[in-house]
Amino acid sequence: MRILLLLTFTYFFSSALYANTNTSSADLHTRLYQEITWTESKPQFQVFDLALKGYFKLLEQHQISDSNQVLTIIDFSLPSDQERMWIVDMNSKQVIESSLVAHGRNSGEKFAEKFSNRPESYQSSIGFYKTGEVYYGKHGMSLRLDGLEAGWNDNARKRAIVLHGADYVSRKFIKENGRLGRSLGCPAVPNEKTENIIKIIKENTCMFIYYPSNSYLNGSKLLGNEMDS
Repeated sequence: MRILLLLTFTYFFSSALYANTNTSSADLHTRLYQEITWTESKPQFQVFDLALKGYFKLLEQHQISDSNQVLTIIDFSLPSDQERMWIVDMNSKQVIESSLVAHGRNSGEKFAEKFSNRPESYQSSIGFYKTGEVYYGKHGMSLRLDGLEAGWNDNARKRAIVLHGADYVSRKFIKENGRLGRSLGCPAVPNEKTENIIKIIKENTCMFIYYPSNSYLNGSKLLGNEMDS
């Protein structure tokens, strides 16, 4: 197991755990999943496991911050009337925030089913992102996102895919419509949570947007499932 991975995990586990050199990364991920203080909702373990694989690889590659170690997980396999976004403080093993989050209007109605990296597709893009800088636009305080996976989300900045607040992301909207409203492809969150979420995850933290796409899961380099060239 890579040295950085072991060093990073010392934030979470006692040194006694490492006395067993046969401990696998899967066992470590399971242990961490069990030790995190989740909210009323939580991602399925397999989603969390995938998020950790990419998160630690990005740390090793120095693509994300090693000083603000938070991991944002969005699970677009869940319906939009459920909380499907979690922000985990990897040092304290606490969920700092959980939230509703909207998908793109051409990705689906209540469920997201179609995804695209193409400009003006108005679909969400899956995969790993690095958060960027804060700016103020038509949605108020917003956060730029950089997609890190070629072919899947690397057009995010060109497409103006950002995290922003929206009035159609609310329990009131769900009660009236049976689902959230939809964005132009951005992960939109409730207006009242926007500022806090952005302050927590801004500037070089990891975001993982999940959907059980076999082509993505089998091809993502960050998940270690594509042969190196």
